Amino acid sequence: MLKFPRLLVNHVKALAIPTSSNNTDYLSQQTRNTFILKRRHPVSLYKKNCKPHRLKTRHFIYDLVEDTNVRRKEPLDLILTQYVAGLGNMGTRVSLHPAIAYPKLLLPKLADYATPENIKKYTKLMTDQNDDKFSSSLVEKTMKYLSRKRISIVMSKDVPWTLEKWHIKANFRKAGIYLSEDTITMPEKPISGPNLDLQGKEFYVTITINNREQVKVRCCLHHWTPESSSQLYVSEFWKLPTDPIFPEDKPILDSLPLFWVERKKKTHF
Repeated sequence: MLKFPRLLVNHVKALAIPTSSNNTDYLSQQTRNTFILKRRHPVSLYKKNCKPHRLKTRHFIYDLVEDTNVRRKEPLDLILTQYVAGLGNMGTRVSLHPAIAYPKLLLPKLADYATPENIKKYTKLMTDQNDDKFSSSLVEKTMKYLSRKRISIVMSKDVPWTLEKWHIKANFRKAGIYLSEDTITMPEKPISGPNLDLQGKEFYVTITINNREQVKVRCCLHHWTPESSSQLYVSEFWKLPTDPIFPEDKPILDSLPLFWVERKKKTHF
């Protein structure tokens, strides 16, 4: 037990001795492991100009104060050097956890540290180039979400009507999508009813986001009446093939992403 401090010191000295370049038996790599320790038995003081007391075995017993490896890491303040989906355009400042910031942004050089010099640099580049891909960081995600939707436009089966923007707005709200009427672009041709020939057929409307980006959204017409005996019930209507109300719109509707894909059931053996 008394030889333990001497062995420890010798081991540390051996690690500190530089090795020759010919020795390739092992790989020496730096690690960022920091442990904050505290002596369990403090070393006694000594007088000025006197020889320090010799350390005893008890002085090499430490208590762990903190392991910095498990310390909560602060988010990194970064500035984007180019457009990154879901985050923003060049010059946008973001704050992310190091586990995400290092591999996803810093290593691919999609972002840099938000130092005063970098902020000034990329702000100037952003002003000079002015080539923002999207008007905000969430526009691309919003466009993908809307393009994969099929909104049921429920209209009366008993009362005459002509489809207007407020009808579209109300049915979008039923689907949990809130928008204003001035962002809706209706089909060029009017749609009037009730007309059961249009039941279950599709058309599209164009939604404008931030007065800049536009996305086409698939809509399906459905007639409804409060009389239960006259209601049109279709089982699993989303699985049925549909035709467009206007034949010239078929190429555009076919170009939109599928709103429903049947998943294959997993078989367990």
